[in-house]
Amino acid sequence: MHKTAADPIGVLEGAHFLDGDHAITEGALAAGCRFFAGYPITPSTESAERFAERAPHVGGMFVQMEDELASVGALIGAAWGGKKVMTVTSGPGFSLMMENIGLACMTETPLVIADVQRAGPSTGLPTLTAQQDMMQARWGSHGDYRIIALSPDSPQECFDLAIQAFNLSETYRVPVFIMTDETVGHMHEKVIIPPAEEIEVVERNWYEGAKNDYQPFRFDGRPAPMVRAGEGYRFHITGLTHQESGYPMVTPEANERCVSHLIDKIENNADTIIRLEEDQVDDSEIVVVSYGITSRIASRAVLLARAAGLKVGSLRLVTVWPFAEKRIREIAGRVRAIVMPEINVGQMVLEVERCAAGQCRVIGVPHYGGAVHDPEDILTAIKEAGQ
Repeated sequence: MHKTAADPIGVLEGAHFLDGDHAITEGALAAGCRFFAGYPITPSTESAERFAERAPHVGGMFVQMEDELASVGALIGAAWGGKKVMTVTSGPGFSLMMENIGLACMTETPLVIADVQRAGPSTGLPTLTAQQDMMQARWGSHGDYRIIALSPDSPQECFDLAIQAFNLSETYRVPVFIMTDETVGHMHEKVIIPPAEEIEVVERNWYEGAKNDYQPFRFDGRPAPMVRAGEGYRFHITGLTHQESGYPMVTPEANERCVSHLIDKIENNADTIIRLEEDQVDDSEIVVVSYGITSRIASRAVLLARAAGLKVGSLRLVTVWPFAEKRIREIAGRVRAIVMPEINVGQMVLEVERCAAGQCRVIGVPHYGGAVHDPEDILTAIKEAGQ
């Protein structure tokens, strides 16, 4: 079900000068989020502070939990209580969330988590930027499942993609991650918040049948409608392999039904979910693939390369998970090389290599974090690819 922002008081219409962390919170509020449970951690705390400040004015609730594992547990409970929910964190906190993220995947609980990435491992560089949690977002919890992850490159996109994250989460009953970073999180830029009536919001798919007939799950690739706990419906929610009723059925056959559904509902809709931005890709010999803050640095290197006479295109991954396998394969089949800068020592580039499957050269431009790339380093890789 689609409609405009449900609660106009949650929309601060107009032009604002915001950092990315605050913009995420404003996007969440515009999407109808009214419950936040979290634990402060640099460089994401500004989002939590913003929600705590705004919650009393919009009928929302902010809860500071004892840790990040408990935070996601609270989100799961509040979501089944009928609320749209979110939290924010950074690397060490993201690690602590993983057990309950797996529970959210198995119980098909819609929730949004913004990970404002910093350099690691462990405590690492708390105040400095990185893109080192990208594989953790996809594979961090145990078992087979699928999630959705978006990567903004500006405060404006932090606002826009926060709304999109909630819409996707409600549509597919799945955790959705906003994989931002310290640079975008603390970057101040102009953010335009449109009027509430211009913001498209996907509301929860509520069950409307007889109470005794409700089943919280179905395994045909389409998420089942939800109900609010405490309103008289008899159902069971568990992390165990389960039946449509939610009650455990611990057999290999039941597990195949559950897990294949978790996978199919995302993979079968990948073409709809995935968003990309392309520039001069179709007539290029070299394509620079990037995401998040690195895409803004890469754009300078691409301009310099074109000025030097190289046929270079750029592809920005707005959606990072599910991965744009089909498009990468198409590009790899007709270009000389793909160049991929990222602020880690090689994570998403592994996906590019897998999809390229030897059809073209794949040149990674790694960075250990703490700062963004120098455009000259990306330019050097582009020139190497052109030789």
